[in-house]
Amino acid sequence: MSPYKLVFGKACHLPVELEHKAYWAIKKLNLDLDAAGEKRVLQLNELDEFRNQSYENAKLYKEKTKQWHDKKIHPRSFEVGQQVLLFNSRLKLFPGKLKSRWSGPFTITQISPFGAVELEDKSGRRFKVNGQGVKQYWGEMVDREKTTTLLSES
Repeated sequence: MSPYKLVFGKACHLPVELEHKAYWAIKKLNLDLDAAGEKRVLQLNELDEFRNQSYENAKLYKEKTKQWHDKKIHPRSFEVGQQVLLFNSRLKLFPGKLKSRWSGPFTITQISPFGAVELEDKSGRRFKVNGQGVKQYWGEMVDREKTTTLLSES
């Protein structure tokens, strides 16, 4: 992939007229046409080498980025019937300083082999999510609408 294609997103086409004008100028100045032709072939070969180097560098960059990303993924194991919390990634739109980004608890109903997890909420609604956005729920079942805590001075 050429640097031109990396920047502009399309292949670079050399205008034929410019090459003909260059040959016309060489003829006018009585320069050697064979030497100019060989130089042009060398320039095109250097361009191919540069294109190949750019391709290799992009390939190495992608491999390193994939390794870095894969290091961030932690293996998680869940079981059917387990209580979990679900990460809400869309909460960035409505920031709350002390608001938790984890919602739930949900019950796991099915686990797919490649990390997808099917969850069920209290009302019985089922949906599939990525297993990386789920973590184990360690608390007990608390009804948040009906639970009250009385604070008294002792």
